[in-house]
Amino acid sequence: MNIQKDFFLYQAQTTKFAAGFEVEKAEGSYIVGKDGRRYLDFVAGVSANTLGHSHPKIVNAIVEQATKYLHVMVYGEYAQEMPVALCKLLAESTPAPLEITYLVNSGAEAIDGSLKLAKRYTGREEIISFKNSYHGNTHGALSVSGNEFHKREFRPLLPMIDFIEFNDENEFYKITEKTACVIMETIQGAAGFLVPDPNYLFNLKKRCEEVGALLILDEIQPGFGRTGKLFSFEHFGIVPDILVMGKGMGGGVPVGAFMSSKEIMETLSYSPKLGHITTFGGNPLIAASSYATLKEVLESGLMDEIEEKECLFRKLLDHPKVQNINGKGLMLAVNLGSPEYTLEVAKKCMEKGLIVFWQLYRNEYLRISPPLTISLEEIREGCKIILDVLNDN
Repeated sequence: MNIQKDFFLYQAQTTKFAAGFEVEKAEGSYIVGKDGRRYLDFVAGVSANTLGHSHPKIVNAIVEQATKYLHVMVYGEYAQEMPVALCKLLAESTPAPLEITYLVNSGAEAIDGSLKLAKRYTGREEIISFKNSYHGNTHGALSVSGNEFHKREFRPLLPMIDFIEFNDENEFYKITEKTACVIMETIQGAAGFLVPDPNYLFNLKKRCEEVGALLILDEIQPGFGRTGKLFSFEHFGIVPDILVMGKGMGGGVPVGAFMSSKEIMETLSYSPKLGHITTFGGNPLIAASSYATLKEVLESGLMDEIEEKECLFRKLLDHPKVQNINGKGLMLAVNLGSPEYTLEVAKKCMEKGLIVFWQLYRNEYLRISPPLTISLEEIREGCKIILDVLNDN
């Protein structure tokens, strides 16, 4: 079997330049190719492999659950040990009024569910989102994403959505008594890991409260310890009305969720009932992996190491060709000046055994989002490769 050939023949592609890298296995901070070569991973499945590859606690949790049962019933009908344990641990680990979790299959589905929830609870129709935001590619998530180039060929999308500038309080006037919700990435991902100004989120939440709009925070990328807190909103002194999560939540398996108060969440259960329904949301195998991931993030001390690791990255990547570094914790975007150069650097790094990537909207930024488990020595090893490539090209 020629995997690479069949990959291009039979599996739908999203670009004309997919790498087609053939994977044999992955463990810790490394992916091993079919050629037997080890590649240090600074991407972690685009922030999904929170604890690295094939973490033994995650693998054991999956195997243990697989020996008991897999899918048994559509979401919300049967009480199953691991989904219940996951939701309980999330409630115990987040501030009030976050207390109830709806488990789904992906971050994009969680975004769609959160938008429905906000409309249902408020009885309003208008939504405010942010320019250059990215929330996923289902029709609902795409509708509230703020890059027109990625949207225009799929219109018409959801109506009654307006966009404001990230970090610009002068546009808060657009948030009115007609607004059902404001949806925001706590740290803008595809735009280059942009972090809100110190008081911006506090003032945004205050404006939402003044007009009765709900604040939805998209923590699909920064959540589960990536910034040194379980969720990055904890750095800014506010709590969202609805919290959306995904990616790193599962430790390498597909999952998403949205979380809110009991008062808000229960509105999906009547008028109409089944306000959101999903066959595989809360799948016990996925929940087991997610529970193991969350428990390890909370108990291992990994979050206490994030600041030191971020500082090391910033120190080592101080180079004349690096214009600036955006982001927080282990989600860093390294500005190399042009998309063409960044893509060339990523290619050369791969040739030298380091996996890096680029940002979706801002291709001049090199993505650094390794597993939280990455060691200081592995950071030094990978940064040396980046520096060597920068010096040679």
